[in-house]
Amino acid sequence: MVRTPLTPWERERGERFGALLREARGDRSMVDVAAAAGVSAETLRKIETGRAPTPAFFTVAALATALGISLDVLVAACAATDPGEGDAGRALSA
Repeated sequence: MVRTPLTPWERERGERFGALLREARGDRSMVDVAAAAGVSAETLRKIETGRAPTPAFFTVAALATALGISLDVLVAACAATDPGEGDAGRALSA
């Protein structure tokens, strides 16, 4: 299966998401947070560094729970409008 290349905006959104997770993690180790979320430390590392800019919904939900972050907060922080989409695109991509 060939994956469609990400747009620059999608990559930038993934980097914003990763930075938000790093900030929320604070002094907690990556291994501790990953274990609490039920994901591998490598998965968390890839998300935090932007190398996995489109993680699965359940991974995002598990990380949000482990970090005590509301999904609404994550959406608000990461759903800046793609210059080419408008309001409908923002709602679908959030």
